[in-house]
Amino acid sequence: MTRRLTIEWPDPVPFRGRDGAPIRLLAVSDVLEPTLLDARNRDAIAPVDFIVGCGDLDCEDLAFIADAFNSPIVYVYGNHDTDDRWKQCDGACPAEIHSTAIRHLAGVSIAGLTWPGRRGKRGNRSERSARGQAMRLAIRRAGHAGPIIVLSHVPPLDAGDVPSDAYHRGFKGYRWLLERLKPTLWLHGHTPLAATSEWKVQVGQSTVVNVTGAVVIDLLPPKSGPKTDL
Repeated sequence: MTRRLTIEWPDPVPFRGRDGAPIRLLAVSDVLEPTLLDARNRDAIAPVDFIVGCGDLDCEDLAFIADAFNSPIVYVYGNHDTDDRWKQCDGACPAEIHSTAIRHLAGVSIAGLTWPGRRGKRGNRSERSARGQAMRLAIRRAGHAGPIIVLSHVPPLDAGDVPSDAYHRGFKGYRWLLERLKPTLWLHGHTPLAATSEWKVQVGQSTVVNVTGAVVIDLLPPKSGPKTDL
């Protein structure tokens, strides 16, 4: 089942001219959500303003989802997204988003943290690389106010991860970035849904969401204008 989530977006600007309609995004990762294969289910979700991928979803499946909804897409690599695997569908999807770049879709700012280390069967986790990503994004956002969505494959430490499992433990550098940047949304995959009791957690002002499979997220305009404490 495709999960759904509604979040108040602190900035009213992206909602101008939308006649009260929310900004809808579809977040996917790791496994193809079976309900998305049925056109009737997709029609019930559409229209989708944009799609985000949080890693380890086959490139063919990612391209299928983007084509089926006719929506722009941004994504990050997961630990299984090897270069050889992605060369098979070269041109089907745009390049992944890096931590030094910020994309803007439907007036919403989006940053990405692709897998920080070698990818594939001989891949590795790199806390050092994760810290480097976090520092680069923090520097990139320095002096910029306003809400942002952060995409990553692995979640921040103690925020949607499995701390007792070294393979599914979050990154310390990401946790530092979460507390420093305070994004409205942090979307990730990697953590099996069966391994945690909650697929979304609140950390201060940030909602951290495990989008393994698929989650439809509606961004609603602020009820009382822009917030100034971000």
